[in-house]
Amino acid sequence: MYRVWNFVSNYSLLLIVGAALALIWANTDPLAYHHFVEHPLWFNDWIGNAVADWEKSYGHGGAGVEVGDFARVVTVHYLVNDMLMAFFFAIAAKEVWEAVILKNGSLRGRKAATPLIATAGGMLGPVVVYLGLAMLLGSDTFDAVKHGWAIPTATDIAFSYLVGRVVFGAGHPAVRFLLLLAIADDAGGLIILAIFYPTGDITPVWLLLSFGAALVAFLLFNWLPLRLDRGQMHKPVSTWVRRHLGVWPYAIAGVVSWFGFSQSGIHPALGLLPIVPAIPHADRAFGLFAEAERYLTDLLNVIEHHLKNPVEVVLLLFGLTNAGVELSAISEPTWLVLGGLLIGKPVGIFLLGWFAARVLRLGLPAGMRTADLVVVGAVAAIGFTVALFVASVAFEPGAVQDAAKMGALMSFGAAIMAIAFGIIFRVEKKR
Repeated sequence: MYRVWNFVSNYSLLLIVGAALALIWANTDPLAYHHFVEHPLWFNDWIGNAVADWEKSYGHGGAGVEVGDFARVVTVHYLVNDMLMAFFFAIAAKEVWEAVILKNGSLRGRKAATPLIATAGGMLGPVVVYLGLAMLLGSDTFDAVKHGWAIPTATDIAFSYLVGRVVFGAGHPAVRFLLLLAIADDAGGLIILAIFYPTGDITPVWLLLSFGAALVAFLLFNWLPLRLDRGQMHKPVSTWVRRHLGVWPYAIAGVVSWFGFSQSGIHPALGLLPIVPAIPHADRAFGLFAEAERYLTDLLNVIEHHLKNPVEVVLLLFGLTNAGVELSAISEPTWLVLGGLLIGKPVGIFLLGWFAARVLRLGLPAGMRTADLVVVGAVAAIGFTVALFVASVAFEPGAVQDAAKMGALMSFGAAIMAIAFGIIFRVEKKR
């Protein structure tokens, strides 16, 4: 549970490197950076952005590119955000799935009730603050920014957990509370992304392809072998399937599922989510950041371990292709995103956390005070990764999107606020 630095160093440092490079590049040669992000890799008729939209986005120089008679184009940005980030979201979905489905999952039972209710506050609070402030700025501003209401609902698990350790110490019960809240927040974010941010007209019939691929993979390569192995200690059929087929049935199902999502109008970065529950998994989970999980040999954990290095590179590329914003882009959407995160998150988490713990009498973990909810809320206000992602799908490329991304990047300021709150509310560190 507490090997957090390994996780942060493996995943988040590369993300920061990519984001820093993007900021430097975008503020020294913005045209070159923009053309890199929108560089066309493959013109085709099936996947990618519409060519007409790409030509408008690419701007100067796009007319000289040989397009041919194709309707769609895969750009560097599409490759990273819509295709490669599917692996990142699959890992997040794996943690959520285990937390919900396993008997001792961290999001099951009474122990998870208060964090789940606090999570609802941590998602509703930012929306209220974001839209409320936007309304105060006038109807023109409100109409321009209202689609970005979900940006400040995000919580970056890795960075928030790291700051939580700094503020509370590794042994404080508030750290586990924060982790449960962040996992539940991720689950809510995936649902919001799927429902409220389609990439085109919704065509539900294509989802039958995605969920059908997941169902076939589960029945033929997971459920059926276990069924045939009933009463046999050595599980010969399951062993044969694992040894000779390995990950391939699920990899093929994943490609089919991703394609189904890309055609359905739902963001294709979520395309691997139906496959996660179909993969054989252990009957217990040690929890996110747990060192012990690397010793589990079930196929789901093995796949996650093999994805570690590729996802590190994906996050580097994600930072590089999404954080390139000119500093002059700071405007109203920046402050709205920051207001939602720095005000809405702490207030929402405290209010509903207090309501659950005291009014509903669900309680807090032993050793955690009501005042600690304020500090947890401040730590959870670090949006960064998912906030950047939502900003990229909430708005078309341009001034509003860039300003919203600046808000996501500047949410690191929540770390300073959390440390200050820790001092004000006299948090007692527990090593």
